[in-house]
Amino acid sequence: MKITDVEGIILESPRNYTNPSGWEEASGVTYCFLIKVTTDEGIVGWSDVETAPHVAASVINAPKTGSEMMEGLKALVIGEDPFETERLWDKIYRGTIYYGRRGVAMQVLSGFDIACYDIIGKATNRPLYKILGGAYRDRVRAYASTLFRPTPDDIKRACEYYLEKGFTAIKFGWGVFGRDRKLDIELVRAAREAVGDNVDLLVDAGWKQNRSAYDAIELIRQLEPYNIYWLEDFLHPECYEGYRRVKEAGVKTRIAAGEQEATGWGFRQLIQMGCIDVAQPDLSRCGGFTQMKRIIWEAEVAGIDVCPHAWLTDLLTAASLHVNATLPRSLFLEYNVSSSPMLRDIILNPIELEEDGTMKVPQDPGLGILIDEKAVEKYRVN
Repeated sequence: MKITDVEGIILESPRNYTNPSGWEEASGVTYCFLIKVTTDEGIVGWSDVETAPHVAASVINAPKTGSEMMEGLKALVIGEDPFETERLWDKIYRGTIYYGRRGVAMQVLSGFDIACYDIIGKATNRPLYKILGGAYRDRVRAYASTLFRPTPDDIKRACEYYLEKGFTAIKFGWGVFGRDRKLDIELVRAAREAVGDNVDLLVDAGWKQNRSAYDAIELIRQLEPYNIYWLEDFLHPECYEGYRRVKEAGVKTRIAAGEQEATGWGFRQLIQMGCIDVAQPDLSRCGGFTQMKRIIWEAEVAGIDVCPHAWLTDLLTAASLHVNATLPRSLFLEYNVSSSPMLRDIILNPIELEEDGTMKVPQDPGLGILIDEKAVEKYRVN
């Protein structure tokens, strides 16, 4: 089997990516990027990538230079065997190293890696968790992942909505959070009052607020009465020393981070220097399944949990379900509840929330997700 084409597809939502003005659901991303890998045997692999789509498309389509250090991804992989994931990962990493190593080049590499695994599963007629080593579970508890609402009353109405849907865990993040400490605490208090004591409540504080470690310690201590499961990404992604200072202050709340981190060696630095409790690699940013396996190992050695970040379409949701299935200890599946029709319409067999608040691991070959290519063309802008 040989790769015959790699296509970067940019989708545009009819709605802009804005914060909720009331209790209503956020619309989600304005643009979405898909990677489609085609083979000479007619088997196609797919992935979505949370990135800057227009920049990502240029990484795929950049022409061959002959340097083997600043090439476009397509030029590096045409004619290659998608089963050779380790060698291909290294070839692309080295072949884009002058402009890559992190950021959009790593994100495109991640998506390509996911698509290759999708091909492997389809070619062998096995769901991906079997390719990854086998499952400990066939379903994973999901949390509704959404933005903070502007007032306590809006937060309460949103919580009621998610509870009616069947979620047993909810994460609020970003939005208005971080602009006013008093309001931050009121919003979390309102959420806890709305969901009661038997629902897990998670908070993504957002790293763009430029907090100091001192600020973060004070924030966590003020949130402790509301028993949040974790506080996530509250410092700049590279502020490892700051994360360590927060942990060493003796806070009771779990510290979660890593959605902006990549590679096994990158997570080793975050885990060892930052002293985090939960690593959150995003498959579409961290290096795909090839690096995810290394990240899980680094976390296991350090004795901490892994909970994949996943905030895009059901392609990434499914990929994260397969990873969660293989973890000896699984915490949650992050589920993007944003209302964008673009994210929903392109999936023919959407992943559904079960009555017990879990989502089933796909059992069909590969990722187990079917793409509606007519819907893709409807939203496509390139």
